[in-house]
Amino acid sequence: MRIERNNTTQPIELIQLTDTHLGAQLGEPLLGMDTDQSLAHVVELLNTEQRSAELLLATGDISNGGSPASYQRFQQMTEHLAPHTLWLPGNHDALSVMQQSFKGDQSLSRRIEIGNWQIVMLNSTIPGEVGGCLSDKELQFLQQCLETTVAEHSLLCLHHHPIAIGCDWLDSQIISNADAFFTLIDQFSSVRGLLWGHVHQEIEQQRNGVKLMATPSTCIQFAANSPDFKLARLNPGYRWLSLHADGVIDTGIARVTEVEFDIDYERSSGY
Repeated sequence: MRIERNNTTQPIELIQLTDTHLGAQLGEPLLGMDTDQSLAHVVELLNTEQRSAELLLATGDISNGGSPASYQRFQQMTEHLAPHTLWLPGNHDALSVMQQSFKGDQSLSRRIEIGNWQIVMLNSTIPGEVGGCLSDKELQFLQQCLETTVAEHSLLCLHHHPIAIGCDWLDSQIISNADAFFTLIDQFSSVRGLLWGHVHQEIEQQRNGVKLMATPSTCIQFAANSPDFKLARLNPGYRWLSLHADGVIDTGIARVTEVEFDIDYERSSGY
């Protein structure tokens, strides 16, 4: 799919929301947190800070259980944030429900070109599993995208992390064939960024000239460098990205402030 732009000289402005974990019912809590309320606070922050966004990227775990109602609420709460939206599934999502709920909707497009950039949405989920993997079919799809695009630069989006982040319990869920993934993208200098969710924390690194980025959840946050499951006392947030015509990516994190959330910080196991 091609998105035409009115202003071709300015950077492409994107926003990323990830791991919203909306329940089947409005206000359904996750470890004590009302995830609808926390998303609403993030959306309110976006309304004041990112009025020029051209594209919203939702990088998985939109739902906490794959209910149609959760996807419909997410769409209703976020559709005004940007003229275009792209979704991909996380391990808590139900891709078939997403596809049925938004059949024919461009939100589920796997690949778009906008300006001098290509954005590819990858499915790293394994049915019934928490951890991630990019199937042979998915890697073939990615290779085709990288070989055939007319765009000079590519941003690749997925749910699971392709690099170890220093949290033992999360690193057991890393993309299991990350080596094959990196072997593929190392062949293409057009790849300028990897963007993911799942880890509920901010990460920004460089690898062979490629920017590697993970983003806080719009609900609960995971503590960095923790061997076991542990929540961080940090507020929900989102990531903004500016894609420049020369391949440079400017990016940053914004978090909700001056709001206290009801969270079970003493929980010692997952959800």
